[in-house]
Amino acid sequence: MREFGYERVLDVSGAVALLGDDPDARFLGGGTNLVDLMKAGVERPTRLIDVRELPLNRIQFTPGDGLRIGATVTNSDLAAHPEVRRHYPALAQAVLAGASGQLRNMATVGGNLLQRTRCGYFTDLAKPCNKRAPGSGCPAIEGEHHNHAILGASAHCVATHPSDMAVALTAFDAVVSYETADGPGELALTDFYLPVGDTPHLETALPPGALITGVTLPSAPVAAHSRYRKVRERASYAFAIGSIAAALDVQDDVVREVRLAFGAVASRPWRARAAERVLTGGPASAETFAAAADAELAAAKPLPHNGYKVTLMRNLVVAVLTELAEEAAR
Repeated sequence: MREFGYERVLDVSGAVALLGDDPDARFLGGGTNLVDLMKAGVERPTRLIDVRELPLNRIQFTPGDGLRIGATVTNSDLAAHPEVRRHYPALAQAVLAGASGQLRNMATVGGNLLQRTRCGYFTDLAKPCNKRAPGSGCPAIEGEHHNHAILGASAHCVATHPSDMAVALTAFDAVVSYETADGPGELALTDFYLPVGDTPHLETALPPGALITGVTLPSAPVAAHSRYRKVRERASYAFAIGSIAAALDVQDDVVREVRLAFGAVASRPWRARAAERVLTGGPASAETFAAAADAELAAAKPLPHNGYKVTLMRNLVVAVLTELAEEAAR
C-alpha cells in the first residue's frame, strides 16, 4: 500500500474544503470497500478524510412522513431501526442480506451507495478495464461474465453494481443529499448512477468534491408491504446473482400500486418501470406477474454465459409478487 495522509473531520464544510484543496483525497466512512481497493492498488488516494464523526448519524421522520437517513448511519443501525422495519421492510431486508454483521457494523449508508463493482477484471491491475483505465478494453465480454449485466450494458463495460441497499432505495424513490463548496444539492437515486455508455469510469452524477450527507425516503404507504429477495451462489455473505425489491398494494385482486427494482443485472440498480406499467391496474395473478417480467426483460441482452439471469429474474418477479399478493389477501 502506498503512503497516504489521514485527517478526521468534525464538520461538513471542513470535510468539503479539505477535498477541494486535495482532489486526489477520498472520504473515508467505514472503509469496507475503499480500503480493499487501496490494498489492490485500484484506489490510490493521497489522503483519507475520515467523516465518521460528522453529525450525520441520525434517522428521523421528515415533515411529509418520509424518513431522512444520515450518510454516516451504519448498515447495522439502518437495518435495526424500528421505523425502517415498519415502513420500509424491504430496505431492512436488503441491508441484512448485504454482508456479515461485522461489515454492517462498519459500513455506512453514504459509502454503500458509492461502493464499486466487484468485477474481477476491475480489481486486477494486470488486466485491462475501461472502468479503471478508460480505453483499455473490457475483457469480461469475451471472458468471465457469468455474473455480469444483462440490462443497460454497453460494448465498453458489462459490470454490475454490487449494492443491495441501493436496490431497495431505488424502488422507493430515494433522494440523495450532498454538500459541495457551492452549497447543498440533491439527486434522485434514479439519476444518481450514470448509464454506462462509452464512459463507464464515470459512475455517479455527484458534482466534483461532493460529500453525501444523507438519503431521504418520501412517504410511500405501499412500501410497508414490501420484500427484498436475493439469490446468490452460496447461502450467505455473497454478492447477488440476481435480486429484487418489490412492494405491492392489492385491492379486490387488482394491483393498485407497485414498486419494482432489480439488482445484479446492470451497472446500477434497475428500476423496472416497464413491469410496473404492465402491473398497475391489472389483476394480481401469476400470469400478469409473468407478463410484467417479460415486458421488463425484453430489453435484456445477455452474454453467452449469463443468459440464465433472464429466467432467474422472471422467476423472482413472479415468486415475490405472488407472495405479496397472497399476504394482501389474508
